[in-house]
Amino acid sequence: MTKRRWMIGGLTGAALLGGCSGTEPPPAPPKPPTPAAAPATPGAPGAAVRPLDPGAGRELPPLAYDAKGRRDPFVPISLTGESKGINVTAAKLVGIVRSSQGALALVEGPDGVGYILRSGDGLGNGRVTGITATTVTFAVAAQPGQGPTSVTLRLVLD
Repeated sequence: MTKRRWMIGGLTGAALLGGCSGTEPPPAPPKPPTPAAAPATPGAPGAAVRPLDPGAGRELPPLAYDAKGRRDPFVPISLTGESKGINVTAAKLVGIVRSSQGALALVEGPDGVGYILRSGDGLGNGRVTGITATTVTFAVAAQPGQGPTSVTLRLVLD
């Protein structure tokens, strides 16, 4: 059996190496034929695949967001700006959440939007300075003719 395997392997190797004489280069692979005109439908058999051209095609109209009475989600919320800011005296304390990382105040603005605040966060014209079990205290920026003040919102338990 061993001689037979050796002989078959030797004949196969000789046949493979016989084509590599080194005297003439191997023939070049045939070139694919170029179609004269591409078929009308892009998914048709034999249709040529063309690379996408970003400049080709019609120009798309600019996109516009229709708010329909809601806040535009693509406009950042400004909690510290005074142009449309919330007056902390008009806000309502809805709840206090305590965790190992500190306390959080759940505050609802006059427009019904809720905010989760921790100590140091700003809301409208104030900044949270302290949170207790039933209150949240804001330091309010000075108004013309007044000095800086503080506002405390109390949790109303039903």
